[in-house]
Amino acid sequence: MRKDVAAEAREFLSTRRARLTPQEAGLPVHGGRQRRVAGLRREEVALLAGMSVDYYIRLERGNLSGASDSVLEALAHALQLDEAERTHLYDLARAATPSGRRPASASSRVRPTIMRLLDSMTDVPAYVRNARFDILAANTLGRALYAPVYDSPLFAQRGPVNSARFMFLDPASKEFWADWDRGANDAVAFLRTESGRSPHDKALTDLIGELITRSDDFTRRWARHDVKFHRSGVKNLHHPLVGDLALPYEAMDLPADPGLRLNFYTPEPDSPEWEALRLLASWEGAGAGARTADD
Repeated sequence: MRKDVAAEAREFLSTRRARLTPQEAGLPVHGGRQRRVAGLRREEVALLAGMSVDYYIRLERGNLSGASDSVLEALAHALQLDEAERTHLYDLARAATPSGRRPASASSRVRPTIMRLLDSMTDVPAYVRNARFDILAANTLGRALYAPVYDSPLFAQRGPVNSARFMFLDPASKEFWADWDRGANDAVAFLRTESGRSPHDKALTDLIGELITRSDDFTRRWARHDVKFHRSGVKNLHHPLVGDLALPYEAMDLPADPGLRLNFYTPEPDSPEWEALRLLASWEGAGAGARTADD
């Protein structure tokens, strides 16, 4: 497994270095000297990070084992990593260290208290998913909003419903996600982030392997080594019953349930999206209650 982590670290650092120009890094550019690469050279990253070239080369070869926090922070600063990228770098270093502590195992069960919380959220679509994009439970409006995902033939013979599989393996996803390219980029970046945090999660590794094997769209994006946090934003959806929706969302970790996130959509009151969700709720009917993936 550490061999895989080393390869991941090597590709992550080399792609971050390649995207950063000397001008962006504040380095002088001497006219007349043709550069063979558009991004930074290894010696330039070493200079910016305050370390020897040999040591940086060792790090970029994937040997992050034993790298101190100060070294990782200097490297993150030199490569101008954002919060998600910095966290990913630390995750890779932790995974590369033999004594590195593994994160708590992801939960796959939605507790009754969370189910009751979903039931109480009658005016907004809400669902609970894990870091592999398995939707483990949803309230009535959440299931209605994500009806194209739940109705996908992909899940007729298998479960649970998985929005990443739907996005890359069901052509209907390009109708459901109005901004499919952006959604696809985000989904891959979220999975890449989680693979750094949980490199020993076999189900996650199996999902990524399946998508790489079956989807060229996924494979191209996976090769970019982009990472991102899933916290808040706006989802642009095209629902078959109520049309186009631009829905603000929040994604909240459930501290008592490692790896689980509560996702919910909160449109402005009296907005077209708010009215559309009210209409969708009236069609679905009240009192159906939250349901898990096993229902």
